[in-house]
Amino acid sequence: MATALDPHHAEPLDKQAPGRGATVIVYMLLLGSVMTVVTAPAGALVAHLKYRHAAPWVQSHLQFQLRTFWLGVLGGALFAVVWQLLGVAGISPMAPWAMGYVFFTTCLIWLVGRCGVGISRLIANRPVPDPRSLAFGGADITLSDA
Repeated sequence: MATALDPHHAEPLDKQAPGRGATVIVYMLLLGSVMTVVTAPAGALVAHLKYRHAAPWVQSHLQFQLRTFWLGVLGGALFAVVWQLLGVAGISPMAPWAMGYVFFTTCLIWLVGRCGVGISRLIANRPVPDPRSLAFGGADITLSDA
């Protein structure tokens, strides 16, 4: 049985921890929402249902996933309102289109980045350091192998 030690917890973190398998599925459902939006709500539902019964370190991933979903919903709703207001204001159609392109590209990078950080930490049997983060869960993002 593979275990890892988290510097913030004394007990070993186990690959067989309750809820870990569901957490993998939720990350895949969130990533699947890039192609078909309906998988994100399904992932959020699974995360909500598994949260209470998961190991504490796995709960940090589930909370991170739920926050990813709900922040995405909030951001999308706010953007839809702004987009409609731009249309009502009579601004050139290119402005809302360009703004939408930038918004959705940014959201795609944010979603894939959050899922990438989460999956990386899950594979290493480590919790998400700051699951309430707006960015990448308190992880140090680098582009090196070291």
